[in-house]
Amino acid sequence: MSVETDRLILLGTGTPNADPERWGPALAVVVDGTPWIVDCGPGVVRRAVEAGLEPESLSRLLVTHLHSDHTVGLPDLLLSPWVLGRVEPLRIWGPPGTEELARNVQRAYAADVAERCDGLQPTTAGGWRLTVTELPTGGVFYDRDGLRITAFPVDHGSWTAFGYAFTTPRRRVVVSADTAPGEALIEAARGCDVLVHEIYSERGLETRPPDWRAYHRAVHTSTRQLAGIANLVRPGLLVLYHQLFWGVNEEELLGEIREHYDGPVVSGRDLEVFFLS
Repeated sequence: MSVETDRLILLGTGTPNADPERWGPALAVVVDGTPWIVDCGPGVVRRAVEAGLEPESLSRLLVTHLHSDHTVGLPDLLLSPWVLGRVEPLRIWGPPGTEELARNVQRAYAADVAERCDGLQPTTAGGWRLTVTELPTGGVFYDRDGLRITAFPVDHGSWTAFGYAFTTPRRRVVVSADTAPGEALIEAARGCDVLVHEIYSERGLETRPPDWRAYHRAVHTSTRQLAGIANLVRPGLLVLYHQLFWGVNEEELLGEIREHYDGPVVSGRDLEVFFLS
């Protein structure tokens, strides 16, 4: 496989539930050999290496929102690739609050950085540094070399959260982030080649306590709701991500979608690759 092949890699498809087969939420959109990481759940660097990405290439991160299951891998993504040879700083884009989070991580590991820089260990000069661009309202924030990346607002509670759309001359990939159904996502995803969307099982939700049922209905997307979105958007492929099963199996989850949507759909798994060229 050529390193220049554009592809989507699901690095982790998990949730806050500690499922050993599904690591924390993270994916990579690789365009012209450059990986763009979306979210950094637990295990992000090891999963990236397992997927064939070079650790020193992990220098671009898009944060959808600041929930811990989507950001707890930030120290790993900041420091591990630097220890393994990354020269350039980690560049981060995300909603308001991203800079405070990133700077606090940097401060927390200041002693480690000082020891590696000033001690006997060989190390590169600047790979531990970071730059943060906060995106208050979304919109196009990157447009060069044939790649345009757009942030669009999603509804995930009281704080600002974004989904991301990647557009190249060949393909358009849209990542929903954690969200309730919303018009901005539908407009961003309409006619896309791949829609990666979070999901929870309607049947499984009924096993949850009432307060959790109310929470998930308010800020996440059910199988029936996602089927409705997909019928409007008609993506080339719908990829289920951040799946909340609550006792149903993968085929049952897909069955809930297929009751209302007849397009191509898969339930994504860690390290699954979708080629975009």
